Amino acid sequence: MPRIVVDVMPKPEILDPQGKAIAGALPRIGLTGFAGVRQGKRFELTVDGDVTEEILEQARHAATTLLSNPVIEDVTRVEVIEEDGQ
Repeated sequence: MPRIVVDVMPKPEILDPQGKAIAGALPRIGLTGFAGVRQGKRFELTVDGDVTEEILEQARHAATTLLSNPVIEDVTRVEVIEEDGQ
């Protein structure tokens, strides 16, 4: 079955304490090549049948009204992926 992937990230001006904590932990485990980390959310919506433009529009609507908080988050991706992961 195809899936629709929705990625949500904090807006750039919003503090990201989880990302900051991860960034601080990386050097402690020997990973020093990273300048920063931002943590977001990923949702996978499984579609029963074909992904039509109407279904994709419903996913976009869900992404902006239910899956994210538009005051502090941006929807960065709404994409169809097939069963094989592509």
